[in-house]
Parts: sequence; structure tokens; C-alpha cells
Amino acid sequence: MSEPPLDMVIRSGDVVAGDARHRVDVGIRDGRIAVLGTSLRGVREIDARGCLVLPGIVDPHVHFSATPATAGGEPEFADDFWTGSRTALAGGVTTVGQMSFPVADEGIRAAVERDEEAARSRAAVDHYFHAGLISAPPGTADEIAHLAGRGHRSLKIVMLAFDWDHSGLVEAIDTARRFGMITLAHCEDHALVDFATRRVQAQGGGVDRYPETRPPVSERAAVERLLAICELTGAPVYVVHLSASDALDAARRGRHAGLPVMVETRPLYLGSTSAVHAEPDGYKQVGMPPIREREDVEALWRGLANGSIDTVGSDHAPWTLEQKREHIGDLACLRKGVAELETMLPLLWTEGVVAGRITPETLVRVTATNAARIFGLRNKGSISVGADADLVILDPNEHRLVDGSGMESAAGYSVYDGRRLQGWPRWTLSRGDVVYGDGEVIANPGRGRRVQQDELRRTWQAR
Repeated sequence: MSEPPLDMVIRSGDVVAGDARHRVDVGIRDGRIAVLGTSLRGVREIDARGCLVLPGIVDPHVHFSATPATAGGEPEFADDFWTGSRTALAGGVTTVGQMSFPVADEGIRAAVERDEEAARSRAAVDHYFHAGLISAPPGTADEIAHLAGRGHRSLKIVMLAFDWDHSGLVEAIDTARRFGMITLAHCEDHALVDFATRRVQAQGGGVDRYPETRPPVSERAAVERLLAICELTGAPVYVVHLSASDALDAARRGRHAGLPVMVETRPLYLGSTSAVHAEPDGYKQVGMPPIREREDVEALWRGLANGSIDTVGSDHAPWTLEQKREHIGDLACLRKGVAELETMLPLLWTEGVVAGRITPETLVRVTATNAARIFGLRNKGSISVGADADLVILDPNEHRLVDGSGMESAAGYSVYDGRRLQGWPRWTLSRGDVVYGDGEVIANPGRGRRVQQDELRRTWQAR
């Protein structure tokens, strides 16, 4: 019996798969890649001549609001699961890892369940969840066990919040290990950040001196403490949004010692230096950790090229300009976070591939393949027969002047406004459906699915 016709064929593009590029057609049936070959025919065909065909980006690090309103009386990030999905798909991102942090009196179980409910009705992008932990009250171990039993595979810890509870930090990370979860860690030392912030404030420092309030030593010290916990417990750990070369050196030493440590950085640290904070709108670029110096930027690019850094996550955490301006006079309370989903791929293409710092193959590893492997994301992150047909068709020669006011994020601006970036998605496919094309998002709220995650012990051992 003959095979049923292919639903779609991506024709004549340069497919980046594994460590090579091939001029092949991609045949899609029932939402999955059915065949890679030549002269394929499908019910629908897309001519990808002159374009690269990449796996859809797997962004392991986003912050979407469960609702565009407020929760617990605190302002929420500008993008919810719907506007966040739109900006993701426009940027070639087909899977996101949502940071689910408790608000008010929630526990981590309630926080994840709140986001799950919001995603079911609002998300157009596929997704999974990291349970966010900012304290470890009684019952935390039971909640971790419950989430692990429901197939969640990761815990996110902000080490700043555990500064006075080192025992709670160790217990939480070891509990995650016992239940087959990886711990993601925001690595900054609270005492050092607090001291540095008070010192700069006492000197009358403004936004231009924001990087001094969160110095590289605070990041390195937290990474080293995390590695000590990793060594003691054997727990796998994942450093999120690493920014400083000293911190990267520490993580590299841990890895060379055989510790199961993985590293993520973010576009904000790859395309700018701390000098941006001296500009009149320097508050826009405020994140934590802050943007570093030129030598740090180059060290991060080398880390991506040589494998010391595993992934790039957007840390998409957008505020509106009004929200960003609210605390300009208080360095301790500046709104930290930027919109990055729609500009991540062109930023990496421009500053990475075009600049000769990384290859297209490395780009695929750090934006798709590695994250899918680390987090056990079934059928994601590769262009191979049987994988989900999550694809981004990239025009490597398209130049755009960034204008965040016309982008999909509800933030209404971009930290790259006025900057010319090269290499933009022409089409994005999610499970075989065209969800972005001709400059328009073509998807409905609720089409996104929670991604099934495999047990992670195999993925750590396979590193």
C-alpha cells in the first residue's frame, strides 16, 4: 500500500541538522517530519530557496504572566501566554520553558497549576514549566514530589532569596535530585549585592552605575556555592543567564571536575556592553545580572563556540516603558527584565554568525538541540524523521531596523530599537502548522501544548 501524501514539503532550503548543512526537502505528515529527501511532493509546499531551515527554537527561560492584570497586588510582566506566544512565534521560537513562581501565599504546586491553566486557554506556543522556589517552608519536599509525579522535571531557585537559609537551599536542591529533577539557579550573592548597592547609592550613583551594584564577584561567588552543593549532593544544576567571564570560568572548572553543571546565557549579554547604561534610556536595558564589559561579552561568545555554555535563553521578562521608569531613582528597585523573544534569533545571527563568532550549526545546538536534551523534551530540538515538525525558515540576508512598537510583545519597545539586525524568520512552523508567515502570526490561543518530558537521568548521563 502506498504512503499517504505528505501534508507539506519545505523545498530547496539549506537544512541545518546535527553538525552539517544539507540542501534537502523536508516532508511533513501528521505534524511530524516524515522524510528528508529530494524532489518531494506535498499538498502544500514552501519554497525555501536562499533560506536556512532550522529546528524551531527551544527557549528554556521565559516569564509570562498568567493574566495581563495583576496578581498578589504586584505588577505583572507585560506579556501573558497569548502575547508572549505571538512574539515567540514571530521570532521562530516554538517551545518555551515558563518560570512559574508563587505569588502571595501560593506554594510551588499552586504556582505551576495556575500557569498550566492559563497556558491551556491562552498559549499558542508549546511549553513546559519550571517550578520556581523562593523559600522552602514545611511541605516543600511533598510539593516537589507531587510535581515530579506529574512529569515536571525542573526546579528554579533564586539564590538571592536563600542568602540566610543555606541549609534550606541545600535541602531543596537535594530533594529535586531525589525526585529526578534538575535545579536551575539564578546565581548572585545577596550579601555582596546588598553591600555594593548601598555603597553606590551612598555615593549618589545613578542608572549609569547600575552594573556596580551587582558586580561579577557576586555572580562568581554564587556559582561556586552552587557547585559545592552539586559536589556534595550529586545533584545536576543549570546556571541561568550567566553574564560574567569569572562565573563562566568557575562553572567550567566544575565541569572539568566531573560535576553535572550546565550553563545558559542570554542575548542581552551578547549584543551590548555596560556602556548602554550611561545612555539617556539606559534604564531600558536593566536586567539581573547586569550587562557586563566587552571582555565578558567575548568570553561568552567563546563559551558558546567551545561548548562551555550549553544554551541561550531569552529570559523574556518584559515591562512597559511606564513600568520601567517607575523606580529610576532607586537602584535597588529598578525594574529588571526586557523583551527578547522576537529579536533573539536575529541578534544571534548578526552578532554571532555574521560576525564569525559561531557557526550556524552551533547556533542550532545552543538554541534548540541542547535545551531539548537537557530538559528531556520529547520530539523537540532537531530536524530528524519522527521529530515534531517545529521549524523556522530563516532568511539570512534580510535586514531590518528594529522597531519594538511594531512587534508582538505588549512591552511596546525593544532594547534594540534603531539597531539594524540581520537574519529574520520568514516562516515558523509548529507541529507542521504554519504559525508565522508574511509578517503575520497565524495561530489561535490554546493551540499550544504542554510538552511531554522524558526522565532526565538519561539526558545528564548522555552529556
